[in-house]
Parts: sequence; C-alpha cells; structure tokens
Amino acid sequence: MEKWVVSAKKADFRAISEKFGIDPVIARIIRNRDVVGDDAIDEFLNGSIADLHDPMLFKDMDKAVRVLKKKIAEKKRIRVIGDYDIDGIMSSFILKTGFAELGADVDIKIPDRITDGYGINANLIRQAAEDGIDTIVTCDNGISAGEQIRIAKELGLTVVVTDHHEVLTIPDAADAVVDPKQKDCPYPFKELCGAAVAWKLILAMGGDREKKLLQFAAFATVGDVVDLTGENRILVKEGLKQLRKTENPGLRALAEACGIDITTLDAYRIGFVLGPCMNASGRLDTALRACSLLEATDGADAAKLARELKELNDSRKALTEKGVEDALAYVIDNDILHDKVYVIYLPELHESLAGIVAGRVREKYNHPTFVLTKSEDGVKGSGRSIDAYRMFDGLVGVAHLLKKFGGHPMAAGLTLPPENVEVFRKEINEQCTLEKEEFVQKIVIDVPMPIGYVTEDFVTQMDVLAPYGKANPRPVFAQKGVVFSNVRILGANRNVLKARLSVPGDRMYGGVSVDGIAFRRVDELMERIGTGEPLSIVYYPQINEYMGRRTIQIVINSFL
Repeated sequence: MEKWVVSAKKADFRAISEKFGIDPVIARIIRNRDVVGDDAIDEFLNGSIADLHDPMLFKDMDKAVRVLKKKIAEKKRIRVIGDYDIDGIMSSFILKTGFAELGADVDIKIPDRITDGYGINANLIRQAAEDGIDTIVTCDNGISAGEQIRIAKELGLTVVVTDHHEVLTIPDAADAVVDPKQKDCPYPFKELCGAAVAWKLILAMGGDREKKLLQFAAFATVGDVVDLTGENRILVKEGLKQLRKTENPGLRALAEACGIDITTLDAYRIGFVLGPCMNASGRLDTALRACSLLEATDGADAAKLARELKELNDSRKALTEKGVEDALAYVIDNDILHDKVYVIYLPELHESLAGIVAGRVREKYNHPTFVLTKSEDGVKGSGRSIDAYRMFDGLVGVAHLLKKFGGHPMAAGLTLPPENVEVFRKEINEQCTLEKEEFVQKIVIDVPMPIGYVTEDFVTQMDVLAPYGKANPRPVFAQKGVVFSNVRILGANRNVLKARLSVPGDRMYGGVSVDGIAFRRVDELMERIGTGEPLSIVYYPQINEYMGRRTIQIVINSFL
C-alpha cells in the first residue's frame, strides 16, 4: 500500500534559479531537502574540503592528540580495534595508515563476528595486554564499552575511543572519548560515520596532509548509510573524485572484479556493489581479508583478494535470498503481520545476515523489523527501522530484557537470552506508539512534472544534486495520463518492461514521446497497461547511452 504526497515547501524558486544559475525545478528540489538560505544552498552546490569543520572542535580531541603523539614519540605499541562492517574496516585502515605515517608502531585487530561479537571485549583487551600492546584506539565502536575499558585500565592499558554511535553513558575510564554524539561535544555536525571521525583524528594529529585518506572516509560514509547532508555530502562528493582516480590497488582490483569502471564510480555502486563485497568478508569470513585488500601493494595479490571477496558476496546473496524467504514465511506463519514491530526468530540463519534480512522485510511491509538468530552468546539480532520509529530508543525501553545493544534511530543490534525472545516481542510492541497510518509506504514526489519537460540539459543539470543517499534521495517526479505503447518485456528473468510513453492530453508537451523502463512490479504494470487506461506514474529521468547514441529514458518507480 502506498500513499503519494507532493512536497510543498515554499521558496522563491525563480530567484534561487537566477542567483545560482540552475533550473527552477532544481531549486525546488534543493528546498525539498531542507536546504534553506544562500549560504546553505551555496554549500550544497559548491561545498569543498575547505568547508569542513576543524577537527579540534570535537570534545576530547585535544586529549586524544596529546596522548597519541606522546605514545608515538615513545615508540609504544598501538592497536586499532575496529568493527567488521564497511565503516569499521575503513576506520581501521585510516587509523593504521595515518598513525604509521606519523611514525607509530601500530597494528589492527577486528573482532570476529561469531566468536567476539560487536566491538571491543574483555578477551580482545587481555590479548592486547599479552601481546605487549600499550595503547588501544577503538574506531566505530567503544562508546558503550565502559566495563571493558575499565578492565583495560586495570591491565595498565591506555584507551582512546573514537566512535559515532548514540551515547547512553560515556566510558569515563577511557583516556579520551571522541564521539560527536556526546551531548556536550561542540562539534557542529553530528552525523559523521566512524571512518570520518577516525580521519578527523588523523588530521588533528597533523597527518594525511594531502588528505588522500578522505576517499576511504567517503566510501564508509556511503556504506554506513548515514545522512548525505552537510559535511557528509562534502566528504562523499570530494571523496568520489579521489576514488575515481584512486591509486589504491585493492580498490582498483575490486572495481575490476565487479565489472565497474572506477573512473565513473558513484555512490550507488559503492552502496550496492563494492560495499557489499567489503561487508561480505566480515559476514562469512574475517574482515581482516578486506583490510588486507586495502593494504595490498601488489596488483596480483590485490586481484586475488578482490576475486575472493566477490565470491564471498555471491555466496552471501544466495544465503540472503533463502533467509528472506524464511523470514517472510515466519511473518505469516506466526501471525505477526499486525504487530507494530516485527520480531522474527530464525535460529538457523547465519547471524551475519540478520540485518540484511531485516531490511528486506522492512522494505516489503514498511514496519520496523528485528531478525534474531541463535548464537554462542544466546540470541543475537539486528534491526532495521522506518523514519517514524527511532529503533535505538525502542531498545532503551526494553533494556532490562537485553544483554547488550547499540545502534542508531534507523538500525540497531542486540543480544538477549533465548527465554526473553517472546517477551521482547511483546514488550517492544506494547511500548511502540506508532499509529496505523505511519506504516503506509509514503512516496514523496518532488515535483509533478510533465515528461515532456525533461531535456538532456535538465538531466545533466540534475548532476549538481548528487551524490544521492539517505536524506538526499534521487529526485522523483510525477505525471498523470501516461499512455504506454510498443511494450516489451526484457531480461533473462523477464523482469524488465520497456515502452514508449506519451501524454496525449498535454497541450504543451502532447507531441512528445520518450522511452520508459520499469524494473519493479512488472507483472502488475503489464496487467494495468492491458486495460488500455492511461496511468499516473512516479519517475526519474536519466540519459541512456547505447552505441554512441544518447536518449532520454524515464525510469518508472511506481504507478497508479
């Protein structure tokens, strides 16, 4: 079930258009992204590395810099402890590379998803002490590890926390805590990913003078699905420029293994092609394999590692499809379709796939979804949410049932005893205050715009809105009265529809017809076309290049 709504935010679009040299429709889309005022619009369109905030604005950054510079000067051994996802992998690589350039004796330890679980733990701390490590630096974790850090201090270790997750209680035993989400942290932008925080630490220490590590923070920013607004937008925009000409053999090899021309790399290909390959190492193997790819200096070694990561991701895809099938069956078989928050317990699912499966169920039903699996530590799970539900806050309300948890408003992880699964489902639903209408999938239309308005120049102008992602989605438009002709079904799985689109009743653009293509709900669309009635469509335009010929193509997102 869908509800179409037109974004109706007000501004003088003509004046914005003239001032910044953009189409009035582009000006309206920028306003729809809540970018207001000349300075904000200028940053959105023209923001550069020079506009990034001073890393010394972080709370405790001065402490972290002072401690780490002293340790490096004294040749103390430093260990970076990251996480097994894209953000943790990139954070670890950034810190190790940056510290090494500053002269540090540094190594990386990334927890094993199955045996260690998320983040720093007592075993990793004791291992560090046994290995002669003096200082631990966390990245993309550590903000909820107060007890573990106390153990580290008892063992005589120095601990610097860098993280970006929500803060319940600050780990006071740490020597420094750098996390923009601390309530008293004056850093102006709060939505950085862990890798960006790690990069800021390296900059604050005087490292990465040429800012070449920015590309890895950008990759993580896309992969961790944080808001692509403000500073994150600049990081990704500038980072993509570096990535398209990267000298990193591992990234080049991974792009080649996935059939991607790295010179045209965009946020979509990071998020849906390269990123999942990096993540697959931490899901089905060890994330150190992905770190090894980034550290590879030999082209042949990089190519081998890249092929292995792609193969792992192919295996992950097959396991995911089976997990999604089981999860959707669980929703029906266990009569939870009318719950506000879906809690799905699949004991045999590989725990690394819980978050992906939860996301796919959330996409289908538009309900916050937790997928739980059996683990060595009881029951572990991951959740994916909808805009109306702050998932981390929901877990805070049932914290007494959980061994540990953490995350964001839109995603979270948790561990609980097996006997608490059913009561967890019951209580998190009882505490959820969402109303029925908040579960209706809402499609926000930027502009009701005739398909005849779309020109090659307009589509090219839309490039100023990229990179697209969370909080800056690809713009969508709407058109009534669309007639389909020359309809064809394409693809090996016959899941692509191509047609000519026209709007006969449109006085200004009635003579225009353009190619249209649809990748979803194809059977349903064919059935509607068969009635002969004109349809309303939600779409976005693109340029289709084929054998040197460029034509406008309308991609159909939805229809009524």
